[in-house]
Amino acid sequence: MEKEEHAIVLEYLPNGYPLEGKRMPIAQAIGELNLTLLELVPRRGIPLEIGEKVYIGEGKRDKVYYILGRLNREKITEAAKSQLQEFINKTVSEREPEFVDFFNKAEAINKRIHQIELLPGFGKKHMNEILKERKEKPFENFKEMKRRIPNLPDPAKAVEKRVIEELIGFERQNLFTK
Repeated sequence: MEKEEHAIVLEYLPNGYPLEGKRMPIAQAIGELNLTLLELVPRRGIPLEIGEKVYIGEGKRDKVYYILGRLNREKITEAAKSQLQEFINKTVSEREPEFVDFFNKAEAINKRIHQIELLPGFGKKHMNEILKERKEKPFENFKEMKRRIPNLPDPAKAVEKRVIEELIGFERQNLFTK
């Protein structure tokens, strides 16, 4: 697993969390590469903008003092959730080949369930169609999947929903997030 180099700020709380008593600024962010929710502490006197891409890699960071740790899903604010939705939609379309590859390589988790069935709206019937079609020729994009498999739910939307569920819900199996 590669280390995160950049994060996108989802929410900036200049006075920290209201009920915690510590009045230090905090940013809720998501790692660009591994889609990891993080809490960042900005450098003193440097406000962060929502949607801003900040460097969090090794060495000198210009805006982030340190990474407090992973963001607990119970702490994520409503504003951050809305930004998260936007970021995930954008990420899925920008990294489409990577997510299409999931459909080309997904495997059975055990004898009863397949990774594809963990996507919202995808059941055994869709899974079997996908497996049959990908044997003939791997999928190249979401549009082609929809063309080759009639009545298939929108694969991009299913991936987006699944990523959000993994980040702010309680999923036992993670397909797309670390």
